[in-house]
Amino acid sequence: MRIKRNMNDWVSYIINSERRSVIPLMTQPGIELTGKRVIDAINSGIVHYQAIKTIYDNYPTGASTMIMDLSVEAEAFGSEVNFFENEVPVVTGRLVFNNETIEKLKIPPPTKGRLQRFITATHLAAINLPDRPVFAGCIGPFSLAGRLFGMTEIMTSICTEPDIIKQLLRKCTDFLLEYITAFKDAGSEGILMAEPAAGLLDSDMCNTFSSAYVREIVEKVQDENFLFILHNCGNTGHVTQSMLDTGARAIHLGNKINITEALKEIPSDILVLGNLDPVGVFKSSTPEEVESVSIELMELTEDYKNFILSSGCDIPSGVPLENIDAFFRALKYQFIAA
Repeated sequence: MRIKRNMNDWVSYIINSERRSVIPLMTQPGIELTGKRVIDAINSGIVHYQAIKTIYDNYPTGASTMIMDLSVEAEAFGSEVNFFENEVPVVTGRLVFNNETIEKLKIPPPTKGRLQRFITATHLAAINLPDRPVFAGCIGPFSLAGRLFGMTEIMTSICTEPDIIKQLLRKCTDFLLEYITAFKDAGSEGILMAEPAAGLLDSDMCNTFSSAYVREIVEKVQDENFLFILHNCGNTGHVTQSMLDTGARAIHLGNKINITEALKEIPSDILVLGNLDPVGVFKSSTPEEVESVSIELMELTEDYKNFILSSGCDIPSGVPLENIDAFFRALKYQFIAA
């Protein structure tokens, strides 16, 4: 049985280490290395785990992470989803439209449909990959509500009928709390919650329609054995404080933000992960460019010992393995400043 890791101690270890920790979100390249397709992994907990293990076996990542599939939770509620061979699925259409349909919306159990397969992948990783923390993944409440209600429609309705949207957010939050608890029970030592739609909001709106609900979840699941990482690749700097107000011990930032400016705002005991462009750098650059950009980012952030080098979002399929190798090769050139 896996011994529970004290994640407060792990955070302290990362901050006090003389070497830069790296946690890129790269399950999709792991899928390719196993000879499988994305559609195979998102429909099989075993294939998903095998991809996670392949990354674990081949690269010195600081933790194991899951694929960022932001359709699985909406699908469990009843949304229609389009599947692709080597891309993550996308939600199509709207499931709820008004107060009446929101009232009738049933909260699914955390084991419904493909949710259970993601829990299975996490459990297998937790019991078989003991050397590093295993972080599960899920969508955030506002991003989930946007998929159920429609993103264009929800951006209008938070101004014209906010109580209806808050009713939907209540159901999304209650569901996510159960789902994250199921990951925790399966052995995960943390959750990476993706809340990119909150980046469309201004700071006050983000506080009201995202961070307040995220904070409720954080307060109930984060403890010494479970780390909460809040991801928002839509944040350009305008909602950084709102992310911090959730109480998450770690935040993950996308490539749209100036990471060095963000680090100036963030307390030194909060982990910050980011923010190399998953497409512009990892997929579209040459290996030499990947290595150079990675070294440059480490140099720019060398004074911030709470910074973990990562991709700005999920690294897609089709990334040349030479580029991933170049990313990890860059590590040997950089130590954190004492």
